[in-house]
Amino acid sequence: MQRQAWVLAVVNQKGGVGKTTTAVNLAVGLAQRGEPTLLVDSDPQANATSGLGVDPRTFPTDLFALIHEVVSGRSTPQITPSMLATGRPNLHLIPATIDLAGADLLLASQIARETILRQILSPLRDCYMWIVIDTPPSLGILTVNALAAADGLIVPVQCEYYALEGLTRLLQTVELVKRHLNPTLEIWKVLLTMHDARTRLSEQVEEEVRKFFGARVAQTVIPRSVRVSEAPSFGQSVLEYDARSRAAIAYAEFVEEVRAYASSRTW
Repeated sequence: MQRQAWVLAVVNQKGGVGKTTTAVNLAVGLAQRGEPTLLVDSDPQANATSGLGVDPRTFPTDLFALIHEVVSGRSTPQITPSMLATGRPNLHLIPATIDLAGADLLLASQIARETILRQILSPLRDCYMWIVIDTPPSLGILTVNALAAADGLIVPVQCEYYALEGLTRLLQTVELVKRHLNPTLEIWKVLLTMHDARTRLSEQVEEEVRKFFGARVAQTVIPRSVRVSEAPSFGQSVLEYDARSRAAIAYAEFVEEVRAYASSRTW
């Protein structure tokens, strides 16, 4: 019998750190290994949706519509995997639209508003091995919902001067969510992104992050690569766009790190 899905949220309230790129490539990489995977785009910018070349108007539902259905007082939305197919083997998607920008207002007066996403995803956990959530670059209600729904967190950190800026607030938010909403939540992997081995700065940032987070930092480091920037314009992950590029090879290695970590966990 297939186990329930691990739910992983890719989080960092700092923008431009490779969060969506990591969520998309992690989901695609897991699916390429034959493991049924659901990618959830919870960012109103909908970059994970467009990054897969998906037009959300072709889907029977999207995340905002599902949230609205729950808030309207109906039972948990009836979603089937066939509604979420992307055309890629083993990879499904709950897309985002700009309407999701209204989620804060929609949820403002709701009881248990922090667990709406958990309610939506709960019946889907039996359908997949992995659920990967891409989150907005903020610590607003959508990100808190992702934290409340997740088993583990993937935290991309860009190899730049202010790499650790703001992470203290993220860790505080994680602790609050653990205390009040999701006691089993933990950081699975901190992933260094946009690493430039030619610069001393990248080396210094890596040293600092590994000192701060210890064993939670992934051994894999994602290099800065033009291929990563090009891939979304073709509606593809870098794993699909150029599987032999350095960045694609690194993301494939990171996928294996995540799978290995999951196998070490007690379900």
